[in-house]
Amino acid sequence: MLKNFNGVVFKPPFFEIGPKSYLHGDDVLKLALAADAAALRYDVTIIFTTPVVDIRRVAEATKRIFVFAPHMDPLRPGRGLADTLPESLVDAGARGVMLNHAEKPIPLSTLDETIRRADEVGLATIVCTSSIREASAVAKLAPNIIVAEPTELIGTGKTSDMDYVKASIDAVKSVNPDIFVLQGAGISNGQDVYRVIRAGAEATGSSSGIVKAPDRRAMIDEMIGSVRKAWDDRKAALAAGKE
Repeated sequence: MLKNFNGVVFKPPFFEIGPKSYLHGDDVLKLALAADAAALRYDVTIIFTTPVVDIRRVAEATKRIFVFAPHMDPLRPGRGLADTLPESLVDAGARGVMLNHAEKPIPLSTLDETIRRADEVGLATIVCTSSIREASAVAKLAPNIIVAEPTELIGTGKTSDMDYVKASIDAVKSVNPDIFVLQGAGISNGQDVYRVIRAGAEATGSSSGIVKAPDRRAMIDEMIGSVRKAWDDRKAALAAGKE
C-alpha cells in the first residue's frame, strides 16, 4: 500500500538506518551510499536518519534513500539560538524527521506541536515510543510512522518478543490504521530482520547493528535483503492461505 506523507511516498516494507553519533563526516556519507545502493537493489524504501550537519551532503549524493533529520524543535523563524528550525531542515534536503528517540525525548504536549510544525513545512514524521501504552497515546497525534522500540533493548542486540511486536502493531492500528509501525531495538543481523517482518511488522531498522559490524556495507545488504525476502515470503503465505 502506497502512502503519501507530505510528499514522501512510502510503501512497505521499509527500513530505517540511523548512524546516530557513532559516525561522522565521510563515514556517514559512505554508509548513506551503501544504503542507497541496497534500496535500489532490493526495491526497499530506506529512511536514513542523518546527523544534522550531514543532511545536505547526504541528500545531494543519494537518489533512493529518504534523508531524515534526527530531531527538530517546533520554533518558527526568529529567536531560538542553537534550536533546530524546521524550515532549515527542508532547505538542507531533509524529507522527514525523527522525534522522541530515547536519547532525545520530548514531552507529549511538545511532541504534538512539533508534529504539527513538521506537517506545516512538509516533513514526514517518524516518532519513537517504548511501551505499548505510549505507542497508543502517540498514535492519537497522527504521526506518519511510529517506532515501537522498548528503550531497555536499544543497543543490546536483544530484540522484542513477538507478543510485543503484535500487541504494539494492534495498539497503533486500532487508533489510526493509516500509521505505519516500525519495530526497532536490538536488530543485529538479517535473521532478526526476517523474524520481525514475518511477524507482521511493516518496517524495522538498525543503528549499532550496522555501524558496529566488521563490514557495514555487507551488513546493510544482509539486512535489506532479509527485509525483501521476509516480505515476499509473507505475501506468498497469505496468498496460499497459510497465514
